Amino acid sequence: MRLSALALGTTLALGTAAGLAQAAPLDNEPLAARSVAPAAAPAAAAAPAAWAAGTRAYLVITAPGDTTAVRNAVAANGGSVFSSFDAIGVIVAHSTSASFAATMRGVAGVQKVGATRTSDVPSDAYNPALPANPAQAAAPTTEPVRSDMTQIKADQAWAVNQGSATVKVGILDTGVDDQHQDLAPNFNAADSVSCAYGKPDTRVGAWRDVDTHGTHVAGTVAAAKNGKGAIGVAPGVKISSVRIAEPGTTLFFAENTICGLVWAGDHGFKVTNNSYYTDPWQFNCPNDLDQAAILEGVGRAQAYAEGKGSLQVAAAGNSNVDLANKTTDTSSPNDSTPVTRTLTNDCLDIPAELPGVVTVAANGTSGTSKASFSNYGKDVIEVSAPGESVYSTAPGGKYATLSGTSMASPHVAGVAALLASANPAYTPADIRAKLGEQATDLACPADARCTGTTAKNSFFGEGRVDALKAVGSSTPPAGAYFENLTDVAIPDNTTVESAITVSGVTGNAPATLKVGVDIKHTYIGDLKVDLVAPDGSVYSLHNRTGSGTDNILQTYTVNASSEVANGVWKLRVSDNATADTGKIDAWNLTF
Repeated sequence: MRLSALALGTTLALGTAAGLAQAAPLDNEPLAARSVAPAAAPAAAAAPAAWAAGTRAYLVITAPGDTTAVRNAVAANGGSVFSSFDAIGVIVAHSTSASFAATMRGVAGVQKVGATRTSDVPSDAYNPALPANPAQAAAPTTEPVRSDMTQIKADQAWAVNQGSATVKVGILDTGVDDQHQDLAPNFNAADSVSCAYGKPDTRVGAWRDVDTHGTHVAGTVAAAKNGKGAIGVAPGVKISSVRIAEPGTTLFFAENTICGLVWAGDHGFKVTNNSYYTDPWQFNCPNDLDQAAILEGVGRAQAYAEGKGSLQVAAAGNSNVDLANKTTDTSSPNDSTPVTRTLTNDCLDIPAELPGVVTVAANGTSGTSKASFSNYGKDVIEVSAPGESVYSTAPGGKYATLSGTSMASPHVAGVAALLASANPAYTPADIRAKLGEQATDLACPADARCTGTTAKNSFFGEGRVDALKAVGSSTPPAGAYFENLTDVAIPDNTTVESAITVSGVTGNAPATLKVGVDIKHTYIGDLKVDLVAPDGSVYSLHNRTGSGTDNILQTYTVNASSEVANGVWKLRVSDNATADTGKIDAWNLTF
């Protein structure tokens, strides 16, 4: 199940083609370190039997190494081996027998057995259809710097280090549109795969998006800095798609997650982004035999990937619940009929709560608040990042604005990729530690649910991640970049201004002064937007065009070479009609 997404004010329904996970109105999601013996790629699996109605999937857990004896036992007890990961001792078995799990639990060498779903395995698992390769829309002509990037100082980091092409980031999600003009330059097809149903499918295009979620996440991590559309946090790194969502339902079952994490470890991904929880259980409880096997199998896969040098970053979830004080779950299983069950803190949201995983909460649009939907929890949340109204790529060369911890997590994955780029010798533990050490401390708001200190609390963990520090700098190039993140309301038929004081710049402004504008306002045809220089000269940026389009997210180039650079610059916005209002969300100047 994906953990996100509100698209431009439209709440998406779980499990639909445009679906989302949940959160207040967003997502119905509600979403002991292991030592694993190193080994090579997944073992060759015996050919499964033909699909039949009533086929269910199971994890059969045994000792890592040669699983031949247990695989033979699967076949001898009414099952078939769909895939096998000998490196971690996990076999994915299919069976139509209701007694299969109970029988296998009595087999010598079998440690745990559990059903991974409460619904049948689709027939598509035996002959998967390739996702569509969508036609691409015309590329946009602008590339605005957005408030989410300025909040984590990614725009300043780009002037120092945009990320290394030797760093690979895995997008474990619904797939990625590799043809998108903002993703194609950084897409790594050689290490992309579909792990839907729990077995690697390396056919060309098997990795493509069966929804929109994965493409959006990928753009936040590494959309190219190419003058059009969006820019990712780390626009110089490479991204690979590991599709773990199944078509139709867009659910992420345990065998899919295991396949994806093992793939990440075996293919040298320095970082993976995991904006989902492992379906069908929002929380997996160790006192349930099925869920205990899921915990063990996914936990072993995460430990394997980490042991191979891969750091997992994961979304905390969108149910506005305290992960450190769990009580009930009313939304699981989400592949059949949910039941109400009592939880303890032993019940885990995975992969987010597994050892070694960076758990990410979402900030609201201000950058200093908790997004209303974001899960929280003292000593569970490690860091936070922007997760509300995030603009990024969508399939077919398009773009979308989505909200969710799903949108926060890829910001952190991008910063982790910058850390890896600047420090090639860093281990996953090193990167994880630096993300927290370098984060901007955020104090608790006036909310009794937020506990802890400014340095570390239940809403933001160790704070909002900092991309500029990740690339080894605490300040942008002298005099180069200035911003104002303070919101200024734009009422009807009113003119407002937001000021930036520029200092430390020698001489005049350049002929290519960049003015980044982020205005949230319905019907931008009402607006006139001007840049006012320190001497009062006015430069028109936007003059009542765009009709009923919402929001201005754009970077303008102004020939300000006749202006002294130092002084107070202003963004002046005039609303010239009634019925539509908004705010200056952020703006910046780059000299």
